[in-house]
Amino acid sequence: MHVHLVGVSGTGMGSLAILLREAGHVVSGSDVAFDPPIGPELLAAGVTCLRGWDAKNLEPRPDLVVVGNVIRRDNPEAMAADAMALTRTSMSRALRDLFLVGRKPLIVAGTHGKTTTATMCAHVLRAADRDPGWFIGGVPRGLPAGAAIGSTKRKVIAGGAPASPFVVEGDEYDDVFWSKRPKFLDYVGVGADDVAIVTSVELDHIDVYANDEAYEAAFRAFVAAVPPQGLLVVDARAVRARVIAQEEARARVVFYGLDGDDTGDVTPTWSGAMAANDGRNATANAQFDLFAGGVSCGRYALRVPGAHNVRNAVATIAACAEGFGVDVRGTRSALATFEGVKRRQELIGEPDGVRVYDDFAHHPTAVDETLRALRARHPSGALWAIFEPRSATACRALHQREYARAFEAADRVIFAPLGRTNIPEGERLDLVTLARDLGDAKATVASGVDAIQERVVRDARPGDTVAILSNGAFGGLHGRLLAALSARGTP
Repeated sequence: MHVHLVGVSGTGMGSLAILLREAGHVVSGSDVAFDPPIGPELLAAGVTCLRGWDAKNLEPRPDLVVVGNVIRRDNPEAMAADAMALTRTSMSRALRDLFLVGRKPLIVAGTHGKTTTATMCAHVLRAADRDPGWFIGGVPRGLPAGAAIGSTKRKVIAGGAPASPFVVEGDEYDDVFWSKRPKFLDYVGVGADDVAIVTSVELDHIDVYANDEAYEAAFRAFVAAVPPQGLLVVDARAVRARVIAQEEARARVVFYGLDGDDTGDVTPTWSGAMAANDGRNATANAQFDLFAGGVSCGRYALRVPGAHNVRNAVATIAACAEGFGVDVRGTRSALATFEGVKRRQELIGEPDGVRVYDDFAHHPTAVDETLRALRARHPSGALWAIFEPRSATACRALHQREYARAFEAADRVIFAPLGRTNIPEGERLDLVTLARDLGDAKATVASGVDAIQERVVRDARPGDTVAILSNGAFGGLHGRLLAALSARGTP
């Protein structure tokens, strides 16, 4: 089958193209650019890459056209596909129809942590010889790629049902211009025994969801779609997720959490208790004791730092053990080798003794958790937070108060200008007020990337930690800062 993807350079669309090639299909794709890392990966996979939008890209006539969610109705190729009456579909529907049907999906949904948790699940299932497929909206470290078919043969697991797992990061963003429903609704309800994780529910994607009620409605539909024979794993600390599970779930619900969490009227079946690093594991950045039903399952060590990653690990263990029959004891060694995901607390360099991290965090909860994790990992030296408000949510005043608390763990904070200028002035995040709330000695609003680079190169000292927080390229700041700090340290 010849499949053509319109908007192929996106993370999800690129991963789908590679899956299609792995399945033996002829694949072409168009986009405005084919920059690294996805461009070279597409070419290496044998995808025909066509630059720009043109109806001629649909020659020869493809059997299926997949349209990305960034593509608008007036896109020349989308219009031509419609005029030619070509069979067309969205990314999420193509993934469902071509790769999830006949498998046992594990869908990881939630406002925060879904990329890392989905990667953890694939890593643990792979270590347990389940040969999973996966589709992850990020670049996992320690897995061969962001997507893989895995084995389609159903393995009989001792003491349980046959399982052929496929891990999917369940994104709540909308699907495609002719269908504005959340992507994750295409992934759930594929089989009779789906497994789903809900990590959190906090208003995000304000360009799609007008308010809390609309955002929660998407998760209510998702939770209700998990079949009665399936399994729903939910963070008991996340109030909205907990309530939605209690009110909407038809599947069996298993709650997880950390010791000391406020879990309302539920008692988590799976819980983790943070433990001090005993020094026995040189690669450990977080340690915890695991309990299942109140029974100790031993001490765990993670290479990735922070309580939020411990929370992700407990969710992973619960889903893999109860949903796929993975031996809990085996998850310890698997998680000990988990390397994380690129752009999630990724140390990209240490020029002139200054640690520089790249992180995708942009929602205030994610910013807070990331900075606290880095503070715990590097207790000495100043912690710098350089934040680019770029997403539709981050650029709005929606979380003005929450951002004032999110940067508490940092010693120095630099805000870049808002990444979107088309937001009405009264609705914009007020960076000047935010910096004032944090304190003039701590926070400042920079005029741009040049000013940020100049400030850090001038004032950061060996032993300091710099966290670059952005869900975009940030004007090339990452590479520029590494080069400038390296030059500063060169005699």
